[in-house]
Amino acid sequence: MGDNNDEKPPVSQEEVPAAAKQTENSQAATSSGLDENVAGLLCYLVGVITGIVFILLEKENRFVRFHALQSIFTFAFLFVLSFVLTAIPVIGWVISIILAPLSVILWVVLMIKAYQGKWFKLPVVGEMAEKQLDKMKT
Repeated sequence: MGDNNDEKPPVSQEEVPAAAKQTENSQAATSSGLDENVAGLLCYLVGVITGIVFILLEKENRFVRFHALQSIFTFAFLFVLSFVLTAIPVIGWVISIILAPLSVILWVVLMIKAYQGKWFKLPVVGEMAEKQLDKMKT
């Protein structure tokens, strides 16, 4: 009877949480072999380029595909906006100077949120990415 009592507490207290963690990790796998949070972070690393790479490579994981699309839309918009603003004398230049550090902050926040495994949606762009993802039906 002493052996049975010794076996039950470790199973319920130590082994079950480890099994739960293994289940979470197995769900977080992507077709590229990366964990989904790492792949999500990498979608933002080089902006539009890595977004395109991951939208082409990742065929199964909705989380990674969402972040790839959001990266493409966000950084394409920021690129076009920056280009247009530089064509506007003085006011456009000032806004561009303000936009640059805000873009870097947004870039870092998006990478952190993706690495944390969060579905962080930007107000307009996130909705666009989600609608496009629904049209693609993985």
